[in-house]
Amino acid sequence: SKATVSVLNCTPLRSSRRPPRFNMPLQTALTKALGIKYPIVQGGMHWVGFAEMASAVSNAGGLGIITALTMPGPEGLRKEIRKCKTMTDKPFGVNVTLLPIGPGKKVDFAGIVKVIIEEGIKVVETAGRNPEKVIKSLKAAGIYVIHKCVAVRHALTAQRLGADMVSVDGFECAGHPGEEDVGNWILLAKAGKKLTIPFIASGGCGTGSQLAAAMAMGASGINCGTRFMATKEAPVHDNVKQALVNADERQTTLVLRSLKNTERVLKTKTAVKVREIEAVQPGDIGAIYPLVKGDRYRKVFQETGDVEDCVFSCGQVIGLIEDIPSCAELCKRIADEAEERLRSLQSHIVAKL
Repeated sequence: SKATVSVLNCTPLRSSRRPPRFNMPLQTALTKALGIKYPIVQGGMHWVGFAEMASAVSNAGGLGIITALTMPGPEGLRKEIRKCKTMTDKPFGVNVTLLPIGPGKKVDFAGIVKVIIEEGIKVVETAGRNPEKVIKSLKAAGIYVIHKCVAVRHALTAQRLGADMVSVDGFECAGHPGEEDVGNWILLAKAGKKLTIPFIASGGCGTGSQLAAAMAMGASGINCGTRFMATKEAPVHDNVKQALVNADERQTTLVLRSLKNTERVLKTKTAVKVREIEAVQPGDIGAIYPLVKGDRYRKVFQETGDVEDCVFSCGQVIGLIEDIPSCAELCKRIADEAEERLRSLQSHIVAKL
């Protein structure tokens, strides 16, 4: 029932009955552009973004993402895309991160883009440095591009280059938050003022109240990475999932700062050791590479489950992770809570004379 208004004091008189829930979908620029049920994106994650993860999120109503750099070259990516097509008939995308993956290693980005186009992928999440060439190729093929960036000036550049949407990635995020240490409370508010294309919030996201807050600042949805690692379908060892549940928001740390390639990771014994080495040998990738290389945490994710024996990306959202639901349960929970929060905010608006 609608609240009535007292003419005497201009404050709403609360009804004794709770307003009915209509279970209406949250429709945003993101859901409309991609044809998804919920404004929730599963961001690219190394050694996590396989077909199993992407299809589970897409089937749950969000946008699942396959991580290109996790696959063994362009043809490995093609194989994973085709596998995902057998697991979902819902939209899913591919992440292309333009960052170095290790000393002496080169990535065939042209080959990756070629496979994405040939396989009919409709949406790509780009991230990292100098995206102009990749964005240009993807847009020429009619692909929807969401560029992830850690500064509003980078978002404005992506907008100028033709990105359809940007994912504004705050300092709370897992992985690479850049070198300027600005959180989403500022980035989102500024993005809402400066951008003319839609944007979503990324970094530290995992709850419906955060989705509602992001929407209040103008965002069209949220991007979750770490939160999706702690789901039943995530293709990582159960020990890794439980470690995320057990941790709190203080248990991440930053490595690779001396290389100006900062990464937020879970504060494991190995991560602490990396920081100690960086303190005495700053900028020496050779000294720390055996501890941070991707194959080390691939083995932990897929085989041993020995969380302390590796370094892996992890966001401060771990402070909000309390269980290991299915992707369907998580997406519905986030959307329902966001709807409830957005509706409840109406009670703070009073009538004016």
